[in-house]
Amino acid sequence: MTGFQPSRRTALLGGAAVAFSNVGRAFAQHDSLKGPITIVVPFAAGGATDIVTRLVGKKLGERLGVSVVIENAGGAGGVVGATRVARATPDGTSLLMGTVATHAINPLMAQQPPYDPVNDFTPISLVATVPNVLLVGPQVKVTNVTELIAMLKAEPGRYNYGSSGNGTPPHLSGELFKVMAKVEMTHVPYRGGSPAMTDLVGGQIPILFDVLTGAANFVREKTVRALAVTTKTRSPSFPDLPTVAESGLPGYETYTWNAVFGPARMPAPLVALLSSEISQAVADPEVKQRLTELSAEPVGGTPEALKAQVQAELAKWEPVIKAAGLK
Repeated sequence: MTGFQPSRRTALLGGAAVAFSNVGRAFAQHDSLKGPITIVVPFAAGGATDIVTRLVGKKLGERLGVSVVIENAGGAGGVVGATRVARATPDGTSLLMGTVATHAINPLMAQQPPYDPVNDFTPISLVATVPNVLLVGPQVKVTNVTELIAMLKAEPGRYNYGSSGNGTPPHLSGELFKVMAKVEMTHVPYRGGSPAMTDLVGGQIPILFDVLTGAANFVREKTVRALAVTTKTRSPSFPDLPTVAESGLPGYETYTWNAVFGPARMPAPLVALLSSEISQAVADPEVKQRLTELSAEPVGGTPEALKAQVQAELAKWEPVIKAAGLK
């Protein structure tokens, strides 16, 4: 999947800090601010996007000297929360922690999208990129991708796999896996990664595609078994965990990202200030270390870079979704 290279990410983060270094930090006195900031997480509490948002939101509030409230509005693979922010007043008090699901996959899958991912939002700043991971529950005896594929082919259609919702990157990771491995599995969508993980641990589902940020602690504690990450290269936080591509499916690659958006038509000075402060919150040593521990790569960046990222994702996923007939 096309994305930012590490060197470019570093440049974007540094560029954002330099470009906005002279922007004032008196956000509480900004003409457009009417109250505390609410960052909407369009998935259930405890999942990967929720964890990233709470880490960055806390630091952002400290930097700005205002209250930052995290609100979970899960449903429809992120559409419910994203729609709420798209329809909010563009005064900086309602922001969205968006993903490739909210701004590419779901709008492309919907027959009548409730919002336009480009025109109904103001891009503010990319936050982090994160691998997805293929997991099995403790009751499943396979230990690698090759054994999993053999199990699925031996009993076609018997097994289900879970994800954080229809149209999410883990969902697309599962569908791509099915196509490339030529196996049959039934998708079980959840309202977020956390409830899906609960059912994986409890044995209600045998297989789960999840975002590595949300799954990392479960993998380390060996509550579930990780078979492979979905990115082109291994995750630095789990160097012994192979990729799906090197485990028998060459060319397989997916990942997700988190980024902050506001409603369309936000004032430019407010966007510049928020972009700068979010990038610097992500670059904070404590936040950066914690994100890295959770297998998220801190990025940051300008509104222009995030706009380009969204357009690139739409171009990438449109032919894939059409070819697979996903709706």
